[in-house]
Amino acid sequence: MVAQQLKSIQGFRLITADLGRLTRFYRDILGFAVEGPVQPIAVGEMEWLGLAGRGKRQILSIGSQSVTLDEFEVAGRPYPGGSDAASLWFQHLAFVVVDIAEAYARLHDVTPISVGGPQHLPPESGGVHAFKFRDPEGHPLELLQFPPASVPKTWQDRRAFPAQIALGIDHSAISVADADVSIAFYSALGLKSGKRTYNKGPAQERLDGLKNAEVGVTPMAPGIELPHLELLAYHVPPALAVIPLQPNDVAATRVVWRGSSAEFFRDPDGHLHQVVA
Repeated sequence: MVAQQLKSIQGFRLITADLGRLTRFYRDILGFAVEGPVQPIAVGEMEWLGLAGRGKRQILSIGSQSVTLDEFEVAGRPYPGGSDAASLWFQHLAFVVVDIAEAYARLHDVTPISVGGPQHLPPESGGVHAFKFRDPEGHPLELLQFPPASVPKTWQDRRAFPAQIALGIDHSAISVADADVSIAFYSALGLKSGKRTYNKGPAQERLDGLKNAEVGVTPMAPGIELPHLELLAYHVPPALAVIPLQPNDVAATRVVWRGSSAEFFRDPDGHLHQVVA
């Protein structure tokens, strides 16, 4: 049997208890396009996920990237209360913006994670401007403005993205208990690790809404580098214990990959992944 090799991220699946409300949020606030009508989730996929009943899906797009919202007839648990960025089920999507102050001013119906608005991280932490928040159902998200010299080529031509808060998704970040274990796990699947940083200090604390936050950040990229995965290994505060997520739980965000064979798997910290061949 050929070992799984992940080639690119095809998209992301967010679980929702209210498909209409979350669709309107991503359309009206973040500028996603709604791609066609709501679709039933195939019976085969429901069986593959181990879920009873039926499901429905709305496909959203931003540029060439996609996010799907899934609602299940048999609902799972809401997003866990008391969660923070060090919680091992934490996973956010980071949206690239041109002007974070303008984007921040247009946000509503969100719960802030960051304290005091957008934060400017020091050069050793990437020099980005960032703001973390939650959508109406608790999914963590991030606005991300790169320094002018560091804007990925995909988003350098602003004219291609008129009147949108978000240009696209740079990465999905997941919290992990042991960076070395997770790097080895994803490297075996064909991802390459990038420059590791160790982020701490007042701006990081305000960004995460965590006192004395110290986190190691490791990008893991497939052959097509955008979007990519980022591993967040918090040294302070200590990580909260893993909550085994079921595929219909609101926190059970799935990365959808293109790979060498169709598969559904969990990483060492329980994050869910789906591979299409």
